[in-house]
Amino acid sequence: MGQTKTLTLLVTLIAVLAVVAAGMGVFYQGEGASYEFTSIRGEAVKIQGHGLYRYDPASVAAQGIAQDVVTLVVGIPLLAVSLVLYRRGQLRGHLLLAGTLGYFLYTYASMAFGAAFNPLFLVYVALFSLSLFALTTAMVSVDLRALPSHFSDRLPRRAIAIFMFAGAAFLILAWLGRIVPAQIADTPPYGLESNTTLFIQVLDLGLVVPVMILAGVTLLRRRPLGYLLVSVGLVKFSTMGLALIAMIIGMLLAGVPVAAAEGIVFPTLALAALVLTFLLLRNLRESRPVVAPLKARRAGRRRARR
Repeated sequence: MGQTKTLTLLVTLIAVLAVVAAGMGVFYQGEGASYEFTSIRGEAVKIQGHGLYRYDPASVAAQGIAQDVVTLVVGIPLLAVSLVLYRRGQLRGHLLLAGTLGYFLYTYASMAFGAAFNPLFLVYVALFSLSLFALTTAMVSVDLRALPSHFSDRLPRRAIAIFMFAGAAFLILAWLGRIVPAQIADTPPYGLESNTTLFIQVLDLGLVVPVMILAGVTLLRRRPLGYLLVSVGLVKFSTMGLALIAMIIGMLLAGVPVAAAEGIVFPTLALAALVLTFLLLRNLRESRPVVAPLKARRAGRRRARR
């Protein structure tokens, strides 16, 4: 089976399962009421008590439902559109597809590892696995050597690299600002609630931050890998940024406090990612510019003088 057919099959399965997972999160609320729960660390936690996320803390449930809405309204349609463009042989569609798959990989890795066990656990595992292999297939099928030549000289490389570095720095400061004081004081860090560890921080500090730094450095050096990483990263950060804005709104509507820095910086980074993604796609050429070899150009000039 060719890469196009393989990727089409994987993406189709992801879209179908994501409709099920996100649809259940939004529309299945069931019966029940929230209740107080004492965590293993002795903290009083308000549990959702109903719906798909009935065993999750109310704050986590509010974020999960908000992200499910973004997945249904933005993620799945973008996945479908980018797949159509990819199958038409468009590089723009290829990069959009890879970036959107990055969103689904991050989202369902978080759900598989962090959501309280519920009837969709195996669906989360399947989505995590399918997204991982689909993203890998999409990235390895890009012609890295030719990729830089598809971007115009007007691409704001420095601005994109600064965004990558700034995003990585914020994640480091934000998460270490929670973790280090808690470890020094031997107290539970903010956001732990009923979970036993900070799985989001594991993903961000262990995977997202290194990739952002690598993307910025390699782009500034005009390395082919840099163009690929920032293309995938910006699309992923744009979609994930919209989900983060929705999560913040969901938490505020549920009466859950949001840290001021995170409530301001995350939306700002999301909007910056959207602008930079637009500029990146605008400066992308579907066909490589034809540049004559130096000797051929000189010969052409000599003939023209004659």
